Amino acid sequence: MADPSSYRPKPGQIPDSPGVYRFRDDHRRVIYVGKAKSLRPRLSSYFQDLANLHPRTRTMVTTAASVEWTVVSTEVEALQLEYSWIKEYDPRFNVKYRDDKSYPYLAVTLNEEFPRVQVMRGAKKKGVRYFGPYGHAWAIRETVDLMLRVFPVRTCSAGVFKNAERTGRPCLLGYIGKCSAPCVGRVTPDEHRQLAEEFCDFMAGRTGAYIRRLEQRMTIAAEDMEYEKAGRLRDDIGALRRAMEKSAVVLADATDADLIAVAEDELEAAVQIFHVRGGRVRGQRGWVTDKVEAVDTAGLVEHALQQLYGEESGDSVPKEVLVPALPEDQVATDALSQWLSERRGSQVSLRIPQRGDKKDLMATVGRNAQQSLVLHKTKRASDLTTRSRALEEIARALDLDSVPLRIECFDISHLQGDDVVASMVVFEDGLARKSEYRRFQIKGFEGQDDVRSMHEVIGRRFKRYLAEKERTGEWTEEDEGSTVPDENGQDPADRDMTAQSPAAPGENGHDGHSGPSPLKEDDGRPKRFAYPPQLVVVDGGQPQVAAAKRAMDELGIDDVAVCGLAKRLEEVWVPDDDDPVVLPRSSEGLYLLQRVRDEAHRFAITYQRAKRAKRIRTSPLDDVPGLGETRKQALIKHFGSVKKLRQATIEQICEVPGLGRKTAESVAVALAQAAPAAPAVNTATGEIMEDDGGSTHD
Repeated sequence: MADPSSYRPKPGQIPDSPGVYRFRDDHRRVIYVGKAKSLRPRLSSYFQDLANLHPRTRTMVTTAASVEWTVVSTEVEALQLEYSWIKEYDPRFNVKYRDDKSYPYLAVTLNEEFPRVQVMRGAKKKGVRYFGPYGHAWAIRETVDLMLRVFPVRTCSAGVFKNAERTGRPCLLGYIGKCSAPCVGRVTPDEHRQLAEEFCDFMAGRTGAYIRRLEQRMTIAAEDMEYEKAGRLRDDIGALRRAMEKSAVVLADATDADLIAVAEDELEAAVQIFHVRGGRVRGQRGWVTDKVEAVDTAGLVEHALQQLYGEESGDSVPKEVLVPALPEDQVATDALSQWLSERRGSQVSLRIPQRGDKKDLMATVGRNAQQSLVLHKTKRASDLTTRSRALEEIARALDLDSVPLRIECFDISHLQGDDVVASMVVFEDGLARKSEYRRFQIKGFEGQDDVRSMHEVIGRRFKRYLAEKERTGEWTEEDEGSTVPDENGQDPADRDMTAQSPAAPGENGHDGHSGPSPLKEDDGRPKRFAYPPQLVVVDGGQPQVAAAKRAMDELGIDDVAVCGLAKRLEEVWVPDDDDPVVLPRSSEGLYLLQRVRDEAHRFAITYQRAKRAKRIRTSPLDDVPGLGETRKQALIKHFGSVKKLRQATIEQICEVPGLGRKTAESVAVALAQAAPAAPAVNTATGEIMEDDGGSTHD
């Protein structure tokens, strides 16, 4: 625990002007970002007697090791900079709202030649018009199905559209009148775009005028005795009204507004947002957060506004934002209003509703927030209880001093000794932390040896940890001599290690280069392998456990527990013990270890299969300089297979369009140097199969 007085700025050093400040820990990681209209009194408040500080604030200042600040001109600039730094550094002591689901939107792709109506989730794309978010995707589809009768806009995918364009036959929706079939030329691109824009206008709330026009056309058709046309218009009006009924009128004056309500207790807070457009609720969403900093309701609202509108602009920010509380300081409130107005490009009203329909609707939003908080606490209590029990059982079974809050599991994967790789997965507080996953290529030796591979991987992982300790100044005299990193703080045997970037939301990626990326001293982000685990789990029995323990002993790592989980009987092995630890089959601790082991196995085998597939797809043509993918495909298409291409003369290769003699000679040399693959044999008939593929497995 650090003493805040050890890094307190000197008197008069802090400027008396607006700014943004950052607290960093002793590893230079940013742990808290804040803003102030005057930095001097705000920062001074953190360095008073610890007994007078809020418990969460006290924890933050004793975790920090330094503080720094940046002066800005206005509070609006401070608000913008604070939001940018929170997004960049992800500080552990800042309030961070977590979406309880990925909300679907109704999207119209106006950036395409033939706009498409579809359900979309995730990040918003430029040139796409969004409506929502909605609570359920089926609600969007029901609304769209009703509206396609009046606005027959394309809803098909690009593949279906191109296939219909090629065959000259529209899809089923085109035949039943729910698509204008631009794929076969029934409407021009301009006519189809007009339909899409009318669809957007209707969804944006401009409904009354359009329905009145349809009613006038229906009346005229009936007077002209065009009863079939009048009947179709009557049905269209009914469909539009049913679609409108799905979002009830809540504000009679056709208001465009977002209503934000907060429900909170001492530890957590829930936020609910109703999106009202044209007086109707067009979308709803909710967030929850841990109150890791001392923050009141106005502060929670401010953080919610930053998250809700930080990436938005234009009409995505409504004219009116209604909230339950605002900062007591009018200057701070004006800064928030100005920031929202800049995001929208016109004036935004930020206020607390005082009376009438808007106050009543705010009460409804508040009840939804309270129910969301109760539901979240119920789910989390059950989940936390189970995970805590699992961690306690593991600590008790392995005789650990404390529960293993960070568990790392390692697994080796290969196919008959080829493409040997390893995985490292991380579970923190019983939950997978995919951004911390890592993967390794085994290059210290050739062939199949799981024990030796495990020794290499564990050694490389903890050499990186020791190198990081040395870089951050945590190196102790006892550590010297444990390993000998090179001049870059990296062990020479570790240059081939690959690591996953947290950019991929699903499966874990590859950083695409050897060795660690250059480390910046003051960027505030946690570095790879910077955190040691409390428990290392290896996939295997006594030999693998002994290899892992030996690797850690060689590096002087004696404060990390090791165990192995053998698949056959699900036995837990510990170092220097001839008998396994047997956990009951119903044990939550055993279930957690199994989940960790299975995740490591999945991650390893996914990487191994990807490497093997890449190797199988290689061809001798890959090594020909200046021969790109297009000309490689032209060669294979011209000759039919690599085997036939290998038998061709230079003159015959020159006949391929786009290939000169120099490139043809390079192709011939490359194919002559590459040994042909062994012929494939049909095991059922004994027949030798011809090589007709475009690639060889060398």
